[in-house]
Amino acid sequence: MSKWETYLEENKAQFLDELLDFIRIPSISALPEHAGDVQQAAEWVANRLEKAGVEGVRIMPTGGHPVVYGEWLHAPGKPTILIYGHFDTQPVDPVDLWDHPPFEPAIVDGRIYARGASDDKGNMLIPILAVEALLKSEGAVPVNLKFCFEGQEEIGSPQLPDFFSTHKDIFTCDLAVSADGSQWSETEPNIYLSLRGLCGLQIDIKGAKTDLHSGLAGGAIQNPIHALVRLLDSMRSPEGKVLVDGFYDDVVEPSEAERAEIARVPFNEAEYLETLGVNAVFGEPGYTTRERGWIRPTLEVNGIWGGFQGEGTKTVLPNEAHAKITCRLVANQDPRRILELLTAHIEKHAPPGVEVNVQPMASTANPYSMPADHPGNEAARAIHEELYGQKPYYVRSGGSIPICGLFLEHLNVYTVNFAFAVEDEGAHAPNEFFRLSNFNLGQKAYCKLLYRLAEQEL
Repeated sequence: MSKWETYLEENKAQFLDELLDFIRIPSISALPEHAGDVQQAAEWVANRLEKAGVEGVRIMPTGGHPVVYGEWLHAPGKPTILIYGHFDTQPVDPVDLWDHPPFEPAIVDGRIYARGASDDKGNMLIPILAVEALLKSEGAVPVNLKFCFEGQEEIGSPQLPDFFSTHKDIFTCDLAVSADGSQWSETEPNIYLSLRGLCGLQIDIKGAKTDLHSGLAGGAIQNPIHALVRLLDSMRSPEGKVLVDGFYDDVVEPSEAERAEIARVPFNEAEYLETLGVNAVFGEPGYTTRERGWIRPTLEVNGIWGGFQGEGTKTVLPNEAHAKITCRLVANQDPRRILELLTAHIEKHAPPGVEVNVQPMASTANPYSMPADHPGNEAARAIHEELYGQKPYYVRSGGSIPICGLFLEHLNVYTVNFAFAVEDEGAHAPNEFFRLSNFNLGQKAYCKLLYRLAEQEL
């Protein structure tokens, strides 16, 4: 074994203990009561970077949850690689569906079960440990490094556009590598070529000044919940096509070559349905299930509430109704333009007798794509082939990682997604877990990737 491989092996138990400590911090960025925990996680990351031998470590304010920066710039003539990850997590609801307390990690059958284990604490700790192994065993890293670890990815990184506009000189680099993402399976690698963008809004509908008796007022005035249902139904056809005027105007249709490439990626519809626990696929006509999930835009209702929620019956005509909507976007859709179109549609179709207000979501994300043959992807491909013994699948993601678009916009660099979660690990859901095998494999992969990138023309 090389010196760095020996170092990783000798410190395996310690690294696992550190990951468990990291996971125990309930750094839920969406909940104000956990702001202190997100700050604590930032301090943990900063301390861990310094322990690894990274220099210039500091916690940078953003106006929201912070960013942790660090650097190691002692490889003259070699490229500068910016490593990205996030230390915030999703909320844990519904708690009663967890087999173990969400922030008390449990190791069962080679898996760590806890919120944030897979997304993204296990993933983002990997490159820190890899860099430590190189510095402690070899005395150097083969490339120049910068680190950008954020605490607001799970809420869409709302402060980061302004943050990078102000601080882009600090983060200047030749390539970004994201430790937020996944591989195809435990034995099969993949390389992401695109991510969908994101925008969203909340609809608030107000009727009477108070809840009313449904017998005395029912049938005489508008029911806000009925009004909301009608409004939401106006946004999609029964087949799932978005009916908002102009929604598809800027969408770039996939080429036949792109559709053929997607079709080459394994997909078993029966297994897909069984895994999700549903009896049929659904979506925009004219596209395969995989295409709908990867390269077509969406409009989804994420939550709806109003009126009586308790057991039994309360004959009330509620005075309020609310819904949250998000859209996943594809090239060349602009999140700001889509929000304008959604708002115009809501105003046009607002039912009479109620007051309708729209609150745009604070954060948006641009759709992102990267050439398959980019030198960064070529380096990742070579490492995947070496470690997995097969070529990676070239895939798209239906999800969004806002930072990829921000790096392209503000730093003019592409982002190679090089992470070791697997999609079946329940990110954002109860009983999220991370495979210990991939935690260990990822450390080796990052060491190899950094050596490979040292020889690439970026």
